[in-house]
Amino acid sequence: MRSSGSLLVDNIGELVTNAPGEGEGGPLGVHRDAALLVEDGLVAWVGPARGAPAADRRVDAAGAAVLPGFVDSHAHLVFAGDRAAEFAARMAGEPYTGGGIRTTVGATRAAPDSELRGNVRRLRDEALRQGTTTIEIKSGYGLTVADEARSLRIAAEFSEDTTFLGAHVVPAEYADRPDDYVGMVCGPMLAAAAPYARWIDVFCERGAFDVDHARAILACGQAAGLGVRVHANQLGPGPGVQLGVELGAASVDHCTHLSDADIDALAATGTRDGATSTVATLLPGAEFSTRSPYPDARRLVDAGVTVALATDCNPGSSYTSSMPFCIALAVREMRMTPAEAVWAATAGGALALRRDDVGVLRPGARADLIVLDAPTHLHLAYRPGVPLIRQVLHNGVPQ
Repeated sequence: MRSSGSLLVDNIGELVTNAPGEGEGGPLGVHRDAALLVEDGLVAWVGPARGAPAADRRVDAAGAAVLPGFVDSHAHLVFAGDRAAEFAARMAGEPYTGGGIRTTVGATRAAPDSELRGNVRRLRDEALRQGTTTIEIKSGYGLTVADEARSLRIAAEFSEDTTFLGAHVVPAEYADRPDDYVGMVCGPMLAAAAPYARWIDVFCERGAFDVDHARAILACGQAAGLGVRVHANQLGPGPGVQLGVELGAASVDHCTHLSDADIDALAATGTRDGATSTVATLLPGAEFSTRSPYPDARRLVDAGVTVALATDCNPGSSYTSSMPFCIALAVREMRMTPAEAVWAATAGGALALRRDDVGVLRPGARADLIVLDAPTHLHLAYRPGVPLIRQVLHNGVPQ
């Protein structure tokens, strides 16, 4: 739904546009004492408050900061069940291996559509209240032809960016026949899922899919017209990042354990909209929830690799929908500056989805924005855990 008529957001103390060369320059394109005009759900004008045009309606930011809505480019929202006991066991010292995914698979297969849809709506709305206006949603907890197709059909009701993750893990019934499962993923499962998906993803990791299986699945997805994403190098060093670069993936996600060769490969992917063609999407909520080492974002940024931040919202290893929480973790634990983390959670996420209509506030972009209960973007990391999202506009409509 888009707004009708015009809406002026004015009295903005700090406006983050993410438009290169705008305002004070730098990656955030900051304007002071600014205003923004919305028409038909799009940004129509940005400039100084004193020069703001007339509008039908007005939102007074009262001197606060205004930012683009967060773009969460990695989330697993279609599931049933709960894994709180698994979390408690990890906090008591048990290591994370990814094995709990099969627990969620069983609960998801048994759940009716209404339960799955209700859970997606609950989490989407929870994320929206915390400033997330664009969210990618993966399948991956069905792992049958019918359950993967219905997961994506439900996900498509809530997001333009849906991802087929039939290759999340090999389900129990195929444990001794992984080649047969890969054949099903590439054949009838992909055929049933593709009409509801924009992307294909594979968990290329020990205990999940090796590089040959991952390459075969992703190549089949590309042939079906889907873009490539890869779960890569989360649990240890591995070939996932290099495979993503080889196949021109929009994003390689997790990137917890990277070699110099991995970083060099990402940095050499060329540029797309001034960024590396393959984005490194970091998911600090997973490290927080599994007591694992955090990715070294500083190393990636200094090498010229484009970085995105996302929540990895899922019931096992990162049950958070809060992008502000991930920003705070990135600054505290991954050596990002507040400006870098905010950019990664907005413009970076948009690049990871190869979108140019979100994550920025410039004429022609979607009018997705948040008003903070704070004077600057710095407070997102400076005041961790505090609910600083005062107001959200999605497609120009106050939520």
